[in-house]
Amino acid sequence: MTTDPQADPRTQLKSLSSVLRKLHKALVDLETERFGNPGNAFEHLQLLTTHPQFAWLRQISEMMVEIDERLDDKEEPVNAATVENYRKAIESQLALGPENSSEFHQKYLDALQESTQVAMAHGELRHRLSQLAPSA
Repeated sequence: MTTDPQADPRTQLKSLSSVLRKLHKALVDLETERFGNPGNAFEHLQLLTTHPQFAWLRQISEMMVEIDERLDDKEEPVNAATVENYRKAIESQLALGPENSSEFHQKYLDALQESTQVAMAHGELRHRLSQLAPSA
């Protein structure tokens, strides 16, 4: 008996991670463009990890690392609850509205308005999150 790969929680989490990475890359590209030429790849990495202008992106970076670590954990299988927990965490982190007025949310909203690539990646992530939402 074959199962739908979209129904496999591990596959769902990998897919969610992939779409989150696209959004992160679009945000990094935009912030790098705003910053100016970062030099070589090592200098760029240094900026991403230490420069205050890039600090707001670390929330997404940390989420990606957490998901990767969870996927690499061979001791505990990824289940539907795991996927649902990450779905909720990402939705909460990226929720836009008056209740979210942190520096991250303001910069994220600015990025959405400034960059077509960020807006498209955001839309793709929102679509993927909606596909993972439990049926009502």
